[in-house]
Amino acid sequence: MKIKGAEAANVAPGRVRFYIEADVTALIRGSNAVSTRIGYVADVPLNERGRDPKLKKQRVLLFARAVPNRPDQLQLTGLDSQRAFTPELDALVRGIAREVVANDAPPAVTGVGNAFHVPGSLPGEGETQVFLQTANGAPVSLQILRRPGEQPRWSVSLGDIVDESAGPPQTNTLLWYRLACGLPRTLPAESIESGDPAHAAIAREDYRIVLRALGPCA
Repeated sequence: MKIKGAEAANVAPGRVRFYIEADVTALIRGSNAVSTRIGYVADVPLNERGRDPKLKKQRVLLFARAVPNRPDQLQLTGLDSQRAFTPELDALVRGIAREVVANDAPPAVTGVGNAFHVPGSLPGEGETQVFLQTANGAPVSLQILRRPGEQPRWSVSLGDIVDESAGPPQTNTLLWYRLACGLPRTLPAESIESGDPAHAAIAREDYRIVLRALGPCA
């Protein structure tokens, strides 16, 4: 049912507000059970012709919260919290949901602690270590290795023991998200532990290598 008038006054341009009733086929993750039929409000994009989209019989995946004392009602968590269902999206969401509740789930990254570069015995050889700050205080660190004639390679370690064989996280995993969306865009000057400008410059460049490899927080 399309919502008009004052109840749709704040709808963003290019969207239209609907009250939608849907049958629930599966609950991927939630703290409470939901009714087999639910209702919710969604601001959905207009179609390519600028007209109201056809929503009937669509299969969608929702990110939503429960409405207190209304088990048959949900509230979407954001503007794009209704997504067209695809097997790929379903698998991605289920995978991340499993990671979130795991005992070894990577913590949220809140900043950068200390960072330093140690040169090796050969020209062009060295290692940069970046220790991260996390929401729960759990240790997370980045290691960037340089070898003569090779591209720098980096890894992330969870825990006190540095694991250079761990490598970078896979894209669209929870650990990738923690880093891509939690790391500051530049290495803070106060984090660099080096009195040598050349070593500090390498540490900053190695940090940029990590950011470029992670890609944008999308």
